[in-house]
This record gives sequence, structure tokens and C-alpha cells, in this order.
Amino acid sequence: MVKKAPRRTAERILEVSLDLFNKFGEPNVSTTLISGALGISPGNLYYHYPAKDELVNALFDRYEAELRPLLLDAITVNDLEGSWQLLQRLFEMNWSHRFLFRDLNDLLSKNRHLETHFQQIQIDLTGALTSLLQRLRAGNVLHMDASQVSTTASNLMVLLCYWFSYVYVQAPRLAASTEQGKLDSARGTHQALSLLAPWLEADDRLLLQELSLGEHCGPLQATTS
Repeated sequence: MVKKAPRRTAERILEVSLDLFNKFGEPNVSTTLISGALGISPGNLYYHYPAKDELVNALFDRYEAELRPLLLDAITVNDLEGSWQLLQRLFEMNWSHRFLFRDLNDLLSKNRHLETHFQQIQIDLTGALTSLLQRLRAGNVLHMDASQVSTTASNLMVLLCYWFSYVYVQAPRLAASTEQGKLDSARGTHQALSLLAPWLEADDRLLLQELSLGEHCGPLQATTS
């Protein structure tokens, strides 16, 4: 049996940091906690990432690198089912990097790299969503006025950025569950596409309902356990 090559320390640091940031929030995770979880010395951690901001920036850059190809794929989507798949992938990607959105205001206030790059991501993603809505409108899937496209794209953007903060309030003790994350991503997709319902034909509204049922989207339920 061929032994797998050990993962590089820098990559292991990123993976563990992402997991801890997602579970506890970036402000609540120290470099000491990260090095302890990895079983390495703080000095070894600092060798790869001299400051916590550099860890955050590396994770953000990895998120951005994963997002860019998805935005390119978005230009091929021209129907409701493709829109569902695109948005679900976006929600799932945001869930896997949810610390960025959970602590967004705090991160932007102290990190110039995130401030500038996150603005550009929002611009590019809103542009992709606007283009998607325009194609759905041109294909007679959406029967909305041209003036409504920009507002609806902005509403979709807001949902993508803040959906997981909303569902965290509903069930904070389930927030770290991968299964819950998949379900919340599907619910976010349903919530986003529901914004389009007033401009859909009856058949497409039915298709939206079928897609939701296929992903087992149910109502959000708060938990007190």
C-alpha cells in the first residue's frame, strides 16, 4: 500500500482555522487555540502565518478562488432549474465559509484586504445575478419590468450574505452541523427563488415548489434544547 503524503502544515493550519472560525466565530478564536488544536507550537504557526489577519486573508482568498469559476458558470444558466442549482451552490459555498458572513462587519472594520476585495465580490456577484435575471426575462421565464431586475438582484445578494446569520438565530446549537448546513442552504435557495414567484407563470411556480420538496425544505424551527 502506498502511503499518502502528509498534508503540508500550512494547509492543515487553514483547514483547522476555518473549522474553528466557523464554529466559534473569528473574534473568539486565538492563535493559541489554533496551534493547540493542531498539536503544534505557536512558533510553528507563526512561521506560516505571522498574524491572525493573514490566516483570515488566506481563507478569504481561497473562498474567492472557489467563487470565481462559479460566477463564470452562471452565464450559461437560463432556466429556473439551473437557477436553483446555481444559487444552492452559492449558499453551500457561503455556509462552508460562514465565519466571513457571521463576523462580516467586524472583519471589514479591521481588515483592509477584506474591505476592498469583499466590495468587489459583491459587485461581481450582483452583476452575475443581474445578468441571470435578464436572461430569465429574455426567455419569458420572468415577466418583470426591466426596472425591477436591479432591485431583485440586490435582494438576492442580501439573502446570500445574511441568510446564515438569520438561521443562526433560529437554531444556534445546530449551526455547526453539516446536515443542518445542507438543509439551511436548500432553504436559503428556496427563499431566494421565492422572490421571483410573483413574476413566474403557474407552471414555473409549481416547478419551484417541486424543487423545494425535492430538497426537503421545510419551515425554519427555533430550538431551545
